[in-house]
Amino acid sequence: MVDWSKLPDVGAVALLACAFASVARRSETPASGIWLTGWLMIALHFTAFMFLPVPGIWGTLAALIGVAALTWAGLLFMWACVPFRHERSSPWMLAILLGTNTLYVAAITLAPSTVWVLAVSASLMGILPLGLAVACLRSFSNPLRWTIVLVNALLAAFLLAFQNRPGNGADLAMNAVLFTVYIGCCLHFLYRYRRATAGALVTIVGFLAWASVFVVAPGMAAFLPNFHLESEVWNLPKYVVAVGMILLLLEDQIAHNKYLALHDELTGLPNRRLFQDRIASAIERARRTGNHAALLLLDLDRFKLANDTLGHHVGDLLLQRVSSIFAARVRRSDTVARTGGDEFCIILEEPASRIDAERVADSLLQLLKEPLEVGGHTLQIGASVGIAVFPDDADTMEALCIKADLEMYADKNRNSATDEGEGEGVASRLLIAEQRWPEGYLRKEYGFPALAVRARARISTQENRDRVRKDQRPGAELRAFGLNGY
Repeated sequence: MVDWSKLPDVGAVALLACAFASVARRSETPASGIWLTGWLMIALHFTAFMFLPVPGIWGTLAALIGVAALTWAGLLFMWACVPFRHERSSPWMLAILLGTNTLYVAAITLAPSTVWVLAVSASLMGILPLGLAVACLRSFSNPLRWTIVLVNALLAAFLLAFQNRPGNGADLAMNAVLFTVYIGCCLHFLYRYRRATAGALVTIVGFLAWASVFVVAPGMAAFLPNFHLESEVWNLPKYVVAVGMILLLLEDQIAHNKYLALHDELTGLPNRRLFQDRIASAIERARRTGNHAALLLLDLDRFKLANDTLGHHVGDLLLQRVSSIFAARVRRSDTVARTGGDEFCIILEEPASRIDAERVADSLLQLLKEPLEVGGHTLQIGASVGIAVFPDDADTMEALCIKADLEMYADKNRNSATDEGEGEGVASRLLIAEQRWPEGYLRKEYGFPALAVRARARISTQENRDRVRKDQRPGAELRAFGLNGY
């Protein structure tokens, strides 16, 4: 009484579900869990169909569970691709689709000759989605939702017209429901994965073929009764979709790993690696077009004090807040990167004169002077900024970064003159510069040996400030160390 020919399908889907679960467990996509649930429904569908030959109520119940599970799987696949799943009315739409489809499948399976039950069930499939969409129209509207409403309205009209047709009305109705569900999957995946990748193409084509099965199979049975295809042929689109979904998960995982490799995990800003790539590209574009490019290097003042006093959690929140302030201030064509613990770099591309860079820097400093509410604390920080402009200050990426570094250290020292607890003086700042940049760069670009920085670092902070204060010309900080070659 059990159709053991379905057992290979059950085993194949079970293995695919295990493989899918293994990939989904490592995936960052929130849809992977919903997809996995859908494939478990497919496994339930095949398992239930093994018991179709059982006579009586058990065979009928197996048919109901099998078709309902196939319908639930398709609706879950659709739901996973909805970009507005967290919108308040979206779960209600899913509940309506699950409820109306299940009700109709139950009606056509258990009471195929009861006209009024079929009419009510078919009408609800069109009325309830439309009613919810209209009720939420003032607060939410999306083309994808209206597509679903339209498709279900057309399905309801078709069911009312053909479900009571003598002979094959019930089969037409059942195939229409399943076709609508899986053509909806095709449309949802097409809307969600608008990218030219193998995973997207295989999945979308697979769903299109899956939906076509519910049209082509009954059509061939009606018009080509002598042409027979094994049932495994009609199941092939399921496996194509499964492979496509696994490819999508792998593609998303690769994209996520690439994003993590190029972005700061805390702030989401480009990290030093991506910053170096973009500054090199910006310089190359400026050189090719004869324009300027500006580099701003900002180092937060008093961040270490806030981080050590209030805890690393508050420090992380502060960095996230500062990142959002910087990102909101610059243009979309510019780049804000976090290149160190409390160090940020901003690349300003054309038009980007020195005046533009100074204006942006002044506005950022003013924003940072305002009290910030972070983690239940009111914090007031500042920043030291160094500005370097290509090609006025340097004509290579390394030299431009060194120039911005040195300018930032000089500004940090000037700020520390009014805030004793913040600065270490020019000597120690330039010692940090010598440690960060190779000696050859400092000697080549600025004409002084980096070893002199190490020797002059012994000079007291106050003595350095006195020297700089007396000499306000450019390069005063370096001349305070006797580096007159600058």
